[in-house]
Amino acid sequence: MGGAITRGVLFVHSAPRALCPHIEWAAGNVLGARVSLDWTPQPAARGLFRAEHSWQGAQGTGARIASALRGWEHLRFEVTEDASHGADGGRWSHTPDLGVFHATTDVHGNVVVPEDRVRAALELAHDPQAMREAFDLALGTAWDEELEPFRYAGAGAPVRWLHRVG
Repeated sequence: MGGAITRGVLFVHSAPRALCPHIEWAAGNVLGARVSLDWTPQPAARGLFRAEHSWQGAQGTGARIASALRGWEHLRFEVTEDASHGADGGRWSHTPDLGVFHATTDVHGNVVVPEDRVRAALELAHDPQAMREAFDLALGTAWDEELEPFRYAGAGAPVRWLHRVG
């Protein structure tokens, strides 16, 4: 791997069983190594499965994973990429109805709204509802609302510790 290295997580919030091996193959293809996910039933959607995978790779790996998975029917996922030397982080969220949302994130994982989006929303100050909608779009509110029940359902999922501190 050339360049700065970063880390991130692939959260597959819901996928049909038949899609699971294809997701593993696509993620492994991007990461350059075999990916085997621990699939568990998704309590928020009967018959669907969820999994998580922590990854490490070159800057931009999160975008490549999201691109490899985007557009697949019945798939809900998020990919995070931590901020690293010389680069902001990112979060990509995907739902079947909304498609992909991307946001730049800071070192704490907060969504960073670019200046031009803030200025465009402020231009709508005469219409508070339109201004609210512009900020909601910039923050990915619709994606968060759709994914939240699937995120919550994963709260009791098994945790795999990857690094030992101390």
